Amino acid sequence: MTIFSNRLFLFLSILFLHIQYSNAQNEVYLFSYFVDNGQDGLHFAYSQDGLTWQKLNDGKSFLQPTVGKDKLMRDPCIAQGADGTYHMVWTSGWNDQIIGYASSKDLMHWSEQKAIPVMEHEPTAKNSWAPEVFYDKKTKQFLIFWATTIPGRHSDIADSENEKGLNHRIYYVTTKDFKTFSKTEMFFNPDFSAIDATIFQKGKWYYMFVKNENPNPPQKNIRITRSRNAAGPYPVEVSGPITGKYWAEGPSPLQVGEYTYLYFDKYTQHVYGAVRSTDMENWEDVSDKVKFPEGVRHGTMFTVTKSTFDQMNASITK
Repeated sequence: MTIFSNRLFLFLSILFLHIQYSNAQNEVYLFSYFVDNGQDGLHFAYSQDGLTWQKLNDGKSFLQPTVGKDKLMRDPCIAQGADGTYHMVWTSGWNDQIIGYASSKDLMHWSEQKAIPVMEHEPTAKNSWAPEVFYDKKTKQFLIFWATTIPGRHSDIADSENEKGLNHRIYYVTTKDFKTFSKTEMFFNPDFSAIDATIFQKGKWYYMFVKNENPNPPQKNIRITRSRNAAGPYPVEVSGPITGKYWAEGPSPLQVGEYTYLYFDKYTQHVYGAVRSTDMENWEDVSDKVKFPEGVRHGTMFTVTKSTFDQMNASITK
């Protein structure tokens, strides 16, 4: 390699690191979550390194729930569309056949909340839990998917009676405007009770993280499957558990530098944990490295610009 080539390589390396650093300085990580039973609505925490998370607005709610039988706002998931609008879906109640929906331009001021009747066409459907929203850039539409139990619809799981008869599979709809929706269809139908699915795009692959909810032998862990398309199909032959010998739910992926982090609720321990990977195959448990405010429950991590975050802070302090 010539002296010129060496210098060019060094220059490009420094330039790449500078761009990475500048991008990092212009981004803030947000975490939308709920506390207690979800009765007081939407909460936010923030981080600048993906490890230490702090309450925003002193832990006060940003939005009170108004839809559903129980008027809860559990498992809030937020995704941004191509026009910059943020769209949020959530679990509105323990036995609802609807999910909650609202949108916002700034994460502070929200539209009127409405119920999306995703399972009302199935009169025996027991629930509509942990909905997620994902913007598919290829098709320019949103995927909304969630877990539902319809008694007798799926292959039974061992000891399901101890799970109050719950045996979940993942269903979905698509929409471009949150006014009209496609017909509800099956999204993921493995041979285990599946809840808490979430999608993460990396390169040409779409990775779906999902919880194996089987009670006997107890699983309660997070698995991975992947597809070339956001809407699948996703192979039902999933990976082995990527979480440890603890019960985990509510997975939420986030890219932080070279690492893909997956955060989750260690719900029996009442703490949050995380694993991370550089290749989406080998996962390092870094639960002892992350720090979350006490009492946070199942939510979603996502990236916002520093200007958006500063505007949120400015609105809070007014």
